[in-house]
Amino acid sequence: MELFSALGFHWDRSTVPGVVPTHSIERVAFRFHRMLPEFVWDASVLEGNPFTFPEVKTLLDGVTIGGRKISDQEQVLNLAKSSKHLLALVKAGKFSLSKVTFTDLHALVARNEALEWGHFRGEGIETGYTPDVGLGEHGRHTPMATVPGAPELNRVFASGLQALQNKVQHSFEKAAAFFLFGALQQFFFDGNKRTSRFMMNGILMSAGIDAISVPAAKAQEFNENMIRFYLGKDGTEMMAFLVDCHPDAEKIREANSNGST
Repeated sequence: MELFSALGFHWDRSTVPGVVPTHSIERVAFRFHRMLPEFVWDASVLEGNPFTFPEVKTLLDGVTIGGRKISDQEQVLNLAKSSKHLLALVKAGKFSLSKVTFTDLHALVARNEALEWGHFRGEGIETGYTPDVGLGEHGRHTPMATVPGAPELNRVFASGLQALQNKVQHSFEKAAAFFLFGALQQFFFDGNKRTSRFMMNGILMSAGIDAISVPAAKAQEFNENMIRFYLGKDGTEMMAFLVDCHPDAEKIREANSNGST
């Protein structure tokens, strides 16, 4: 299938909800803003950051936390800045499913953490190092090689984006697929999953759908599902997991179990 070959993975499209509760942009933006400390903390836990939720709230209030690494503190602040930037784009109607938005978000997410940030692998000074993803006892997931100018990464990104725009009608499916696309292809040296989840939520909120945060309590389940995704290139399980993480999960399941797709 053209869509699957362009993205590099497949999924059972019949299992993805076609009916998802929608609200006004103002409503979903307000919820995202109100939940920002939780979103930031959840995302930091997925990265193994030791900051507690109260510490994250304190840091976002402008008070530094003693006894923590500067790098951990900066990661939390980067997540907050990225969240606020995404929110501003959505509220202004300026979020777009594009390389510019993707790299701009990455420049905030991975600042001073990734080898380079704000551009694809190979487009900066480093043109020979190819990162990989640890899969524990299953080895490592190695994406396409980093080469000067990133011609193949750019081709894959453009092809994947075109396939998503042309072949995927429902915003929820498009958002989830983009997250997995970014996580699999590893367009950046680091911060791929985080940045791709921001893009996922930009797609959702721009369509009036509440943003998804993977709860800290589900971090192990998320990691285990992602390992199986990398190994089998099947996104069905991860898409179902993202539905479970959505605040309207029960309503989504009820609406789609009634054959309303």
